[in-house]
Amino acid sequence: MTIRYMMLAGVALVSTAAVAQLQPPRVAKKPFQVTSPNGAREDDYYWLRDDTRKNPEMLAYLAAENAYADAKLASLKPLEAKLYEDTVAHVKQDDSSVPYAKNGYYYGSRFQTGADYPILERRKGSRTAPAETLFDQPAMAKGHSFFALSDWAVSPDNRRVAWAEDTVGRRQYVLKVKDLTTGALLADTVSNIEPNVVWADDNKTILYVEKDPVTLRGYRVKAHVLGTPIAADQVLYEEKDDTYQMGISRTSDDRFVCIGVESTVSDEQRCAPAASPTRFTIAAPRAREFRYGADHIGNRWIIRTNRAAKNYKLVTVADADLAKGTAAWRDLTPASDTVFIEGFKPFDGFVAIDQREGGNRMIRVLNDAGKSTPVTADEPAYRMALDVNEKTATPWVRYTYGSLVTPTTTYEVNAQTGERRVLKVAPVPGYDPAKYVTERVWAPARDGTRVPVSLVYAKGVKRDGTAPLFQYAYGSYGISSDPAVDPGRIGLLDRGVVYAIAHIRGGQEMGRGWYDDGHLLNKKNSFTDFIDVTRYLVAQKYAAKTRVAAMGGSAGGLLMGGVANMAPADYKLIIAQVPFVDVVTTMLDASIPLTTFEYDEWGNPAQKASYDYMLSYSPYDNVAAKVYPALYVGTGLWDSQVQYYEPTKWVAKLREMKTDTNPLLFRVNMEAGHGGKSGRFERYRQNAEWQAFMLQQLGLAQ
Repeated sequence: MTIRYMMLAGVALVSTAAVAQLQPPRVAKKPFQVTSPNGAREDDYYWLRDDTRKNPEMLAYLAAENAYADAKLASLKPLEAKLYEDTVAHVKQDDSSVPYAKNGYYYGSRFQTGADYPILERRKGSRTAPAETLFDQPAMAKGHSFFALSDWAVSPDNRRVAWAEDTVGRRQYVLKVKDLTTGALLADTVSNIEPNVVWADDNKTILYVEKDPVTLRGYRVKAHVLGTPIAADQVLYEEKDDTYQMGISRTSDDRFVCIGVESTVSDEQRCAPAASPTRFTIAAPRAREFRYGADHIGNRWIIRTNRAAKNYKLVTVADADLAKGTAAWRDLTPASDTVFIEGFKPFDGFVAIDQREGGNRMIRVLNDAGKSTPVTADEPAYRMALDVNEKTATPWVRYTYGSLVTPTTTYEVNAQTGERRVLKVAPVPGYDPAKYVTERVWAPARDGTRVPVSLVYAKGVKRDGTAPLFQYAYGSYGISSDPAVDPGRIGLLDRGVVYAIAHIRGGQEMGRGWYDDGHLLNKKNSFTDFIDVTRYLVAQKYAAKTRVAAMGGSAGGLLMGGVANMAPADYKLIIAQVPFVDVVTTMLDASIPLTTFEYDEWGNPAQKASYDYMLSYSPYDNVAAKVYPALYVGTGLWDSQVQYYEPTKWVAKLREMKTDTNPLLFRVNMEAGHGGKSGRFERYRQNAEWQAFMLQQLGLAQ
């Protein structure tokens, strides 16, 4: 059977009758007991886990699933190609970014026509000076099926650049260094690091975060001196608690290097002068349910914290008092029940604050005299966010604005005069915002909570209960889903699809309480919110009950798995990308990346209450003999965030248990990780496949 399905790979001309007769792959069941302090569970598909990714039987099954998907989707190839063409037609291929100034240079990026990756460059002294290439990413990516250049940093003397690079997709980055005066690549190379690099002021010391080779948790900050053996790198800090992860950064005024460690509910930050980053001062010791993050400007620290402020506030402390901890902190902003402070950027004389209110993300400016000025917007559902602001000695704050209708626009606002100027409107060729409508509606959840929903659809789409609906959500980790124009969505809107973002609990669109009500022992609120939004939109005639597609990825894939089990009749199709679906088994295994760090997100199954609750919603454990909607499931063999075997086992169990004949397609990317293959056009191609399948299921495949 395996050989038969492998032979089907790449089939383009398969008759409708042949496809109808095609039987989905099945895989062997091998009894295995997953033990825990709170009971044992049988897992017949546990054997599909292979950390080496070399098991021939497992790989043959994945190949069979890909071949089956190829055959089932063969008739949709023309539509897939058209969707890809539609998307690319809305992409300005030779686009460039708005340059920003730092340390005597203007930095920016630009795409060449047809290129998957941008070229990063800088210009000395002015925006019109000759360009110097920092990274020719199209050239760097050649020969790699996956390529990601993540964090990079130029040395204070502007002579060298260090960066983190991944050519596998497993997020095990490699530190590399280049001499910008000669273009030569230095011999200094460090493997298995976080995408996080910082220079010290001596222009020869690079700080990086080393990862545990098994769990992939960043746990140790090291200092590498150029030209010395990697084995001699000094350990500056090691985090012993495996429920924490870490990162390093320089403060906005470049005077300090800071190490930040965080868990879901706790932070701790230690900082040292960038001139000699060896002796670090702790801003405040960690404590459960105590979170904070500090930045520096002038002679003081500004800190965002949830201390006595569930939705966070800003406090300040003088340099001389930092070591005194919270006793020396003084409020800059009051606590609020309705305004959630997401972030901030300090400038000379004022602070720019990134905040949320009423489900929208917005900006306000707070000057040193205490005057607060909001930046206004004209649409009901939108997103503002602080952009790159490297200069602190300026009254101009750069930020971005966008909505489901308005393309991302980069602005500057003057904190002293209020003057606002447009720096760039992201070009979207062939797109006319006037042809579309965006709305913000509030759907009642079953417990009475009002859930914000962002909607967009083409003008002329009738609100008569006949339209197809494509509903998306994430709803975990306090990550909010903000509206934006997507070139890949325009073709769907033009075909009459109504698109909705359900801002369900588990995100932070409505503040920290919104997150608290959607994780741990409240996680099911995320699932029921999503279902209740669907039912509300159908009841309000935005969509037909039989024409609803749902999508989520990663933790949003968990959402999709939960929804598929809880309300399968409400959806025609569910798309689950890299879904986290085997919650209990994964959280019982501390060797799997992310597990220990996420006990405060999902719960620790070693505890009886958490074990029982997680087991009650874990998608894999709750697959049952019943009718499921059509399903499209995606994964990457090298995924480090959600291991490939979770969706693989889920699909195998669904094939065994479900009683319907609705299609279940499983697309396995054999050369990528959590985000799929790299490169902008490659991702558009991947998206076109599930979009074509979705349109077919919604009756729009013509």
